[in-house]
Parts: sequence; structure tokens; C-alpha cells
Amino acid sequence: MRQHVNPLSRFFQVEKDLPEIQELFHKTDLPIHLDIGCGRGHFLLQMASTNSQWNFLGLEIRESLVVGAEKERVELGLNNLGFLFCNANVSLENWFLKLDKRNVKRVSIQFPDPWFKKRHKKRRVLTTSLLDLIANNLDFGSELFIQTDVQSMMNEMNRLIDISECFNIKFPDSDLSLISNPYSILTEREKYAISKNLKIYRQLYFRNLKNIQ
Repeated sequence: MRQHVNPLSRFFQVEKDLPEIQELFHKTDLPIHLDIGCGRGHFLLQMASTNSQWNFLGLEIRESLVVGAEKERVELGLNNLGFLFCNANVSLENWFLKLDKRNVKRVSIQFPDPWFKKRHKKRRVLTTSLLDLIANNLDFGSELFIQTDVQSMMNEMNRLIDISECFNIKFPDSDLSLISNPYSILTEREKYAISKNLKIYRQLYFRNLKNIQ
């Protein structure tokens, strides 16, 4: 289910010039849902098919998955969706700079590679620098959604988000993690975890007012 690639290898440290919003979407004034680590893209393909008032962009470090997802997107004629091959920790900053306004209203990081070994934890996708980049490009109220079936991974992501002080839990009166996916559409890994009776840890945050200019 998980096909690991080392994001710190020299090959994945080359910055890619990501397309501007006009090249990605037919309607550029719609809010954007950015999914980091989109895998084969089944989640976004369904989201885009049922939410025409949103644009969706999936970033994935495994190029073969992006090729397959893009092929299916074209076959479905979805012009509110795009898939890009890149390392988000390397290429996302300059893409944000291309936006005329804070178009991104949702960011999701779903079932990221856990990299269990201690010496490999630096390869995890959600780093302090990536979280700061996301926070600096979201307006008040924009959403950050995370989920995983690895409790230690969830604990680490929650810790980084808490330390940033830029996000609040959207439903603080609920349990420590959401019972179900707030977007109702499941990822490939989510379906697999459910079929194996694995516990899924989820949390939905919103951008607070800290350091918003």
C-alpha cells in the first residue's frame, strides 16, 4: 500500500517550477483545496467531480502515480482539478508566491509516509518549515486537515501544529480525533485501513489570527 521514496535524496531536492493558477484551472477565482501527498488521486477525483465550486490541486512525490491520476482527470474532463509531481517541501514556496491573493482555503495531508525508524523521521512530509509556509499563505478560517492510521505520526503532527500556534481545532468539543472524514469522501489508504479495522486518527484545524497580515 505504501511505496516509499526518499524525499531527501538529491533527485527530489531539485525545485520544480509549478504552473501558475491560470494554467491549472478553467475558473481561477474559485477557492483551492490543496492535497499534499495525494497518492493515486482517487480522493481528489471524487471531490472535484462533486464540488464544482472548488478547485483542487494534488501534489505527489511519486511521479508514476501523478501520471495515472492526470490520465484519469483528463478522461473525466475535470477542469477544476490538477495533479503535479513535486516535493512539496522543495517546490511549494515559489508556487505560493505566484498567487495574486490567498486562494488556498483548504490544505489536507492524509496518511503521509510514517517513516517509523528514528533515523528516517526527518523524511516525514510535515516539517516545521512546511507548516510555517502553509500558515503564512492561509487566511483566517482556512482549514488544515490531517489524518493517519499511525498514532505516533498523529502525535507528531499535532505537536508541530500546536507549537506553531497558528491553528485551532475546529471542533474542540469533539473527541481528540474526528470519528469520520469531514469531507465524506475516502482516500485509498483510508478505505484500506477501515477494511483492516485499523484505528484512524483525524483532526480538522482552522487558521487563527496569529501573524496574519
